[in-house]
Amino acid sequence: MLIKIPHTVIKTSIFLALLMSTSCAVKTKEDPLLKQSVAQKLMIDLRYFCEDADTAETCRTPLIELLPPLVDMIADTGIGGVILFAENLQDISQILTLNYALQQAAKAAGHPPLFIAIDQEGGRVVRIPQNLGTSFAGNMAIGATYAKHGGKFARESGEIMAKELMSLGFNLNFAPTVDVNVNPLNPVINVRSYGEEAKVVAELGRVQLAAMQSQGMLATLKHFPGHGDTSVDSHTGLPRVDHDLLQIENSDLLPFSYAIEHDSPAMIMTAHIQYPELDNTEFTNKEGEASILPATMSRKILTDLLRNKMGFKGVIVTDALNMAGIAHYFDQTEAVIKTFAAGADIALMPLTIRRPADIKDLNKLIDDVVRAVHKGRLSRQEIVESAQRIEQAKSQYQLAQGNALPLEQAIEQAQNTLGSKQHRQVEQALANSTIVQIKNNNVLPVSNKVNNIHLSMPDTTKCMALTFALKTRLPAVHISCSSLASSNTTANLALFEQADVLIAADISPNQSLAELGGMDDIQSWRQRTPKELQLSQQLAQLQAAKTQGKTTIFISLRTPYNVGLFAEYADVILASFAYNLNKTEYMDDYGRFITQYNGAIYNALADVITGKIIATGSLPVSIEL
Repeated sequence: MLIKIPHTVIKTSIFLALLMSTSCAVKTKEDPLLKQSVAQKLMIDLRYFCEDADTAETCRTPLIELLPPLVDMIADTGIGGVILFAENLQDISQILTLNYALQQAAKAAGHPPLFIAIDQEGGRVVRIPQNLGTSFAGNMAIGATYAKHGGKFARESGEIMAKELMSLGFNLNFAPTVDVNVNPLNPVINVRSYGEEAKVVAELGRVQLAAMQSQGMLATLKHFPGHGDTSVDSHTGLPRVDHDLLQIENSDLLPFSYAIEHDSPAMIMTAHIQYPELDNTEFTNKEGEASILPATMSRKILTDLLRNKMGFKGVIVTDALNMAGIAHYFDQTEAVIKTFAAGADIALMPLTIRRPADIKDLNKLIDDVVRAVHKGRLSRQEIVESAQRIEQAKSQYQLAQGNALPLEQAIEQAQNTLGSKQHRQVEQALANSTIVQIKNNNVLPVSNKVNNIHLSMPDTTKCMALTFALKTRLPAVHISCSSLASSNTTANLALFEQADVLIAADISPNQSLAELGGMDDIQSWRQRTPKELQLSQQLAQLQAAKTQGKTTIFISLRTPYNVGLFAEYADVILASFAYNLNKTEYMDDYGRFITQYNGAIYNALADVITGKIIATGSLPVSIEL
């Protein structure tokens, strides 16, 4: 018997069938390999974490132990790595316990070992507490030794940094910086560069990189294609380099190409910088404005140039994606998709994890990137190949062996490694070889015949360090010090008036956000004392001292570009390129709690001033007197 179905029922059935077929068509197919590959391409910072914070911005509790929500995050997502900062690091036992816990969380969930990264360049970019590890003067200080010592200190410092970091459970160092600092106004690189000569930068960078990697530490050349000629910090804006192609090849790219030709760099870090000669492609940012793609987002720069033309086979990691050079222009998901499309292997700090509620954003980011692959915005093959490069690097550098020693044994080994006598001797030898004597009107060495020396230093800790170093060499001389951060001008003036010798020390330019730690420090960075005020105070002091017939010594503790301001009023000009400090606390014989600051660079300065050693360093940058 033929049953007649109402026409409305037939229409409804057809609609439901179409709807179901459409839903099946748009549903993302489960792709475990792709999801795992995307997760391996993400590196998260764990600087702060609060289990009860209302917002990510209000959390300022340093993460010093791995909390359960983060154990679950590592297990559930399978992320490829983490980066730690100074706030995460207190002492040897705590650091190793944290790093062991991080690796155990990944291993227990069946994931590959984590990259545990750190910024330990030497100089002002250090994260290990300086009283624990060996505190080397930075790259420009090493550059000052090149004329006499070649690559000696680049090699020795690289080996020691790698040994100390690896003993603490780190396996990846975001160093060395091989930017060629040709711009005196560069706010973020300056002394982090070996100097202004591209060939010298290339040689020293290659030597230090090879030294780190010879110890089993992954090293990183940064910041590709070059951050040396910028007057904008990419933490706070988007710099632009307008070099022509010849200058780019002979200067900016040379340290990278040289290392690729002679060694096998494990990683290269991108720069959030516009290079219109390399890629003038424009994009529309999240505010609807047109702008040129930064290198981090440029396929022409990362894939066509670095990967294909220059032949780089290692891992490409972005600079931190939370920096204003990226975050101001892209939302976090779009930033990751675009840099992966450009050819980056690892997205560094793509989002902020500060509380349990933020972890869902990480899961969403992974899903969004997977979805971008299925929509054709990203190549599945390239994502998987990128993850394979990461896997190969982890295998080559034996990351799975990172926790081979029992924790207690690892702690004992680290205690014998960090800041060992041999390492400290190399630290002091570098400092001694760094000092450059730019000017000396037959004033040095200062003798015991001097009655009073007054120091004018940037802050109290540096007062204490140089006072201590000079006093041990000139015990009969009265040494006083005033801090430019102090408001006690009456007392400072009285000390100044009594002095036979004035020693004024300057730090220019101020510390950048990279040196402080990153974007989490932007509030305190903006509240610094204006540099112009400090410079005017010291210039007035030197002028007054010369008028009164005092001997005057000016010390550049950072970049020496501004020494010409003081040359007319200084009998002596010295440059150290560093001002690293070690803090020591102890009880004296009278039960008093003593805090003391010292450092290899202050010992070297005091030895030059008193004639115990001769300044043998050479200027790695050009200055005008």
